[in-house]
Amino acid sequence: MKAKAIFYHAGCPVCVSAERGVAAALDPQRYQVEIVHLGQQKQRLAEAEKAGVKSVPALVMGGETFHLNFGAALSDLKK
Repeated sequence: MKAKAIFYHAGCPVCVSAERGVAAALDPQRYQVEIVHLGQQKQRLAEAEKAGVKSVPALVMGGETFHLNFGAALSDLKK
């Protein structure tokens, strides 16, 4: 069974660049990657926050949250 990874972003240039890097780095045979654009899927903001996301882009996998760079604070996306 593949491990699940969720990549949260907001569509900004920093996020798009990080998305490309994550997509290239994670082995599709080992990981099922879900891309969540929080600018378009605001209903998932609470889910991201519960997972420990403080800013995007962020990758959540194996119960760990990895902040890859700084594109936007999660609080800014709630506005």
